[in-house]
Amino acid sequence: MQDIGRWLVGIGLLLALIGALILLSGRIGLPLGRLPGDFSYKGKNVSFYFPLGTSILISIILSLILYFLSRFRR
Repeated sequence: MQDIGRWLVGIGLLLALIGALILLSGRIGLPLGRLPGDFSYKGKNVSFYFPLGTSILISIILSLILYFLSRFRR
C-alpha cells in the first residue's frame, strides 16, 4: 500500500512540475498552443480548437525524457 502512495505522490509532483513549466513557457514567449499545425475555427456560433502541433511537440519531448530516464536506470 505504501508503494501506491509513493507513486501517487510522485505523479502529483510530476504534474505540478509540468504545470509550472507550461506557465513559465507562456511568460518567456514560447508559443505553446499557437504553433504551426494548431487548428482553430471560429464560426458564428461555434469555435473549435485542436492543438495538433503542440501535442506532437509535447509527445516528442516526453518521449525523449522517458528514453533518457530509462537509459540511466540500467
